[in-house]
Amino acid sequence: MTLPAALLDRLRRVRLLALDVDGILTDGRLYFQADGIEIKAFHTQDGHGLKLLKRVGVHVALITGRDSPMVSQRAAALGIDHVHQGCEDKLATLRGLCQRLDIELEQVAYCGDDLPDLAAIKRCGVGITVPNAPDYMHTHADWITERLGGHGAVREICDTLLESQGHWGAVLDTYLHGRT
Repeated sequence: MTLPAALLDRLRRVRLLALDVDGILTDGRLYFQADGIEIKAFHTQDGHGLKLLKRVGVHVALITGRDSPMVSQRAAALGIDHVHQGCEDKLATLRGLCQRLDIELEQVAYCGDDLPDLAAIKRCGVGITVPNAPDYMHTHADWITERLGGHGAVREICDTLLESQGHWGAVLDTYLHGRT
């Protein structure tokens, strides 16, 4: 995938990747067992990509409108410290997080797939959505991933961030030669 030079330049400045959950880290479908327990499926490659970003010093945040124990469990497993559930105003949550991390909104890449994500997508340095988001989300995003939400879109974002920021060679070297 080839992204425009201006977008790559903005990706180089990203210090925080903030993500919606349903429709981005999952395929957006909600599964409920007969006992009412909710189940979510997360893509393992997305998780590994988020770990790689954290290793190079890029902060990761999950900002979701729903409350789900699975989100807390997945975030804990990945070492994600910034988890905000039940958010009605995602942009306000993001602004508060930027203030705590001492970064500007221009240093944030935000990926979401529906109307509650729109303000964050428009105001961050890089606004991202997925192909399976509604068309009106596509018109407001800076970048539409090639992969679908819940099917490796987050890994695509992570790999692109790592490459644009000059970390990809070191990541590959670690896995090719076992160096840390």
